Amino acid sequence: MDRRGSAVEPQSGLPSPSPRDPLLSPESHMDVQGYKRVCWRVWLCHLAAVLSLGFLLVVFHWYPWLAVLARCCSCPLTLADILLLRDSDGKQHVVEVLTEEMEEGSLELLGQPEEAECRDTVELYKEEKTLLRYYLFEGLRYVWLDRKGAFCRVSVLNEDWTCKDLHGYQKGLSPLEQSLRRSMYGDNIIDVPVKPYTKLLFEEILNPFYVFQVFSITVWMIDAYYYYALCIFIISVISIGISLYETRKQSITLHNMARLVTNVTVRRNSGEEECVSSVNLVPGDCVIIPQEGLLLPCDAALLAGECLVNESMLTGESVPVLKTPLPASEGKYSSDTERRHTLFCGTQLIQAKGGMPGGGGAVAVVTNTGFFTAKGSLVSSILYPPPINFRFYQDSLKFLLILGCIALIGAIYIFVTLIRTDVTWLELIIRSLDIITVAVPPALPAAITTGTIYAQRRLKSQGIFCISPRRINICGKLSVFCFDKTGTLTEEGLDVWGVMEGGTAGFSELVPEPRLLLPGPMLSGLACCHTVTLLQGKPLGDPLELKMVESTGWTLQEPEGDGNVLNAEFGGHKVLAVMRPPTGISTREAVAIVQRFPFSSALQRMSVVTVAHGGSSALAFMKGSPEMVASLCRVETVPAQFSRKLRTFSSEGLRVLALAYKPVDVNSDLRTIERGEVERDMQFLGLLMMKNLVKPESAKVINILKLAHIRTIMVTGDNVLTAVNVAKTCGMVGSDEKVIFVTATPHTAQSTASLRFGLEDGGTTDTQSSTEGLYQGGFGYHLAINGKSFAALCDYFPEYLPKVLMRATIFARMAPDQKTQLVKELQKLNYRVGMCGDGANDCGALRASDAGVSLSEAEASVASPFTSKTENISCVPLLIREGRCSLVTSFSLFRYMAMYSLIQYWSVLILCTLKTSMADLQYLFCDLILVTALALVMGKGGPSEELHPCRPPATLLALPVLGSLFIHTCMTVLGQLAALFITTSQDWYVPLNSTVFGADNLPNMEDASVFDLSGFQYIIMAVVVTKGYPHKKPLYHNFVFLFVLFIYFALMTWLVLYPGPFFCRILQLYNITDMGFKMLLVGVAALNFLICFIAELLIDLGVLNCLRLLRGQRPSKKLYKRLNVRLSDSASWPPLNQTLSPTSHTVCMS
Repeated sequence: MDRRGSAVEPQSGLPSPSPRDPLLSPESHMDVQGYKRVCWRVWLCHLAAVLSLGFLLVVFHWYPWLAVLARCCSCPLTLADILLLRDSDGKQHVVEVLTEEMEEGSLELLGQPEEAECRDTVELYKEEKTLLRYYLFEGLRYVWLDRKGAFCRVSVLNEDWTCKDLHGYQKGLSPLEQSLRRSMYGDNIIDVPVKPYTKLLFEEILNPFYVFQVFSITVWMIDAYYYYALCIFIISVISIGISLYETRKQSITLHNMARLVTNVTVRRNSGEEECVSSVNLVPGDCVIIPQEGLLLPCDAALLAGECLVNESMLTGESVPVLKTPLPASEGKYSSDTERRHTLFCGTQLIQAKGGMPGGGGAVAVVTNTGFFTAKGSLVSSILYPPPINFRFYQDSLKFLLILGCIALIGAIYIFVTLIRTDVTWLELIIRSLDIITVAVPPALPAAITTGTIYAQRRLKSQGIFCISPRRINICGKLSVFCFDKTGTLTEEGLDVWGVMEGGTAGFSELVPEPRLLLPGPMLSGLACCHTVTLLQGKPLGDPLELKMVESTGWTLQEPEGDGNVLNAEFGGHKVLAVMRPPTGISTREAVAIVQRFPFSSALQRMSVVTVAHGGSSALAFMKGSPEMVASLCRVETVPAQFSRKLRTFSSEGLRVLALAYKPVDVNSDLRTIERGEVERDMQFLGLLMMKNLVKPESAKVINILKLAHIRTIMVTGDNVLTAVNVAKTCGMVGSDEKVIFVTATPHTAQSTASLRFGLEDGGTTDTQSSTEGLYQGGFGYHLAINGKSFAALCDYFPEYLPKVLMRATIFARMAPDQKTQLVKELQKLNYRVGMCGDGANDCGALRASDAGVSLSEAEASVASPFTSKTENISCVPLLIREGRCSLVTSFSLFRYMAMYSLIQYWSVLILCTLKTSMADLQYLFCDLILVTALALVMGKGGPSEELHPCRPPATLLALPVLGSLFIHTCMTVLGQLAALFITTSQDWYVPLNSTVFGADNLPNMEDASVFDLSGFQYIIMAVVVTKGYPHKKPLYHNFVFLFVLFIYFALMTWLVLYPGPFFCRILQLYNITDMGFKMLLVGVAALNFLICFIAELLIDLGVLNCLRLLRGQRPSKKLYKRLNVRLSDSASWPPLNQTLSPTSHTVCMS
């Protein structure tokens, strides 16, 4: 048998917030290799751990996979007790295979087809024991399926359920069946572990940072730097304590947020109802939902009744959603496609009705539990976030390695220098190791997060909450920002602009008020085709539908009690709701809604089935996007002017909906009628136009982003012409710019796939004159494309996709999964993509983007990394400004900490060459009093008030950064050497005692001069590397930093000029009495500052860029920049009024 295998994960569908979200549950298979412990290897590792004084165990803690390779041997997966997993990012994980004994005779319960797989999850031993083999990874349970030869998610056992199968579970499970399933699926709980302080302490101490601190403190203690070592030890203890407290506090908060245990009522196969803990729920359990609702502890499919659900915790959408019963079709059940019939874990069920005798409550069947639920997947995304691929973080680790190499060179130099002197081997080793603790600053990773912490606090004060602080720096590099339209760029609410009835004879006159319509199907459709419900007597639902119903003047009534009164009024049909016309109008009769098929973004429509008063007749009504509704109507009923009218209204920025209807057999079972049967062969009714005003802040923000050279893109589910109008209104498309529509059609039996580019006005002028000037040195046009064309473009014209993405500004009629796909395709072009939406249909795109912003009233939503309480997009420039400020601050702090290490590194090397060293308290003064305080206050400067067109750099290994560090290092070394040579050239200079080494030579003149100048250099570098314009406020706005600088300059000047006997004794400084010499030292420091400041200024102006001319012009590493150059030079792109086929290479560019 093969020793390697895979962890098969079910193929996922659309996001938001599906438990099979591809962002949270990658579709790719994990590489799995099995291992078995070998006794002699285990004992050999124990012996090696003892001989290495435990260091081997520390290495195994850092790299668990090494422990597996050392202690185990490879074996087939069926025999493995340890697994080595490699995920899609190449990261390795070690998990242990667990076994669980199942009940005797439990296999006989699994006779149903969908449970046949369960037989594969067990191994039968000779003793007749039934064992389940599984492992847990990131909260999910993977079970061994012998037939597939792989470990699979346990959810694979129920992924083939059909809607009809779920209805079969309405009778309930038997206690034995439930017990078996529980042993298979485990407890229904999202358990975020809260580690005890002892375990947290152990893990924290074994962090490489603190291991290096222990190493450093040990070296310092041996070297008799007791004060310094003690202070660092105390600071480390305090730091560990704070870290443990914060970590445990966050774990408890997430634990309490994720953990949901409540009592629920389940139905057993005996017909009895039993109250059980939600921990015991398993897929297939039939749950009874009370009328007053509950906080749902699992994912469930609604089978009977209707539920009003608040999903804001998952999606950020504050408007409650009406869930309707799942149709009993033969189709495969998926929470993605059946979202309107699925109740998600963690959502608040406000009320349930119509599912139980008496008219109250609802019935649902559990589909997923634990981490397999929607809430579980989102919690998992917080616990196990995907790695952030950001150059700054990668380069910071590489730079630490560079400093490590420099430290190694210094250690070798000291070793070679001292081995020729009369020092002990212990002294020789300690001196060599000490330089490593100087050159590699252990506080560097912590220091560069200071700017991010300050930015996060400022964002929170502005109403922007962040659950992923590392993404703040990424916001500083955003190059394109995508916006949802409705509720984001435009107002959430819509006003009815008018209705226009249509039929075979054409369209009638526009009626501004629907209530003025004559009685008929159009008025009834407007009044009934919705999912508005009542909560405590007040209408609740989608803002668009609320406005539509309000415009008709009709009122909503819902059944009370068992609803028999209303049922009798409408011919005995089970009534969900009744729409009654305004009182005093006798020509109109009430209409009852008996079946609802809610709106779906993927289907772009919704429908209802209604019954007339007395049950004399039944009508089905459909409402949705005009294109979709017209495609489902009989051709002869759609007016010939349909396309022209739709184009006219959409071009004016109106939100256009179409309505249709058809008679339904009133004697059929209307409660079980299928959606597909209802939504076909409809009769076109007319158009409803609604005015959606652009928010006043939108145009201003779009203009700010355009001036900052940040691309803006609109991604909406609305009509493409409406989207174009909004894009023009808010400034995405300029008044002098053209819009070109991209139309792609898929391959069919009747025709081949095609791609066409057409101007907005439909002009068919000469192609050469049309394209001339569209893009010749300036951005003169924008592409617009809808969801169907986008899908065909991806499938049949992948070679044109990058070029379209480069110039497309409007993406209309986009389904939620297409929004996510768009974000990922833009990222493939090396764009840093931001996304702003209302959190409802945008969850997948928000999480896929580099910086997703959800406009929500919730303080923090797991729908995206950032949540803004501001109901407009004014938060976007603020977030980008804070991101740039944080990134620039992180750069400054990184360079400062690197320069601090290099300054001290050269001070130690110079003094070591002279057979002396710095004193214990001198180190303490430099590291804690000077450097630490300056590093803490450097990042307090806020962001600039304006967005500059140039983005800050993100790579530390670039010529300006490395060149700057090299020049400043040279200047600091020359400064220290100048101070030393000036000292040795004085008449009063007394040479060192060459027979004594190190601290025994203190105090001395050489140390005093080098210490004095290096003290100034720490302060100088804080000023030089701190950046202001254009991404941060000027330095003088950071009052705390200026105050500390002033104090420290004064302190160092005083220490140089008038140190006094007390401080000379404390710091072991030689008290030089020559005031002229001391003034000269201050002058050298001032000259050092002036040279470094001017050098940094010249580097900022791009002086070092001239060195790039020596290597010649190189193309950009970013794909979108290279593609932009090609498109700029192409006179044939876009090819107007040409029909391209998949094999056509008319405009292909290499």
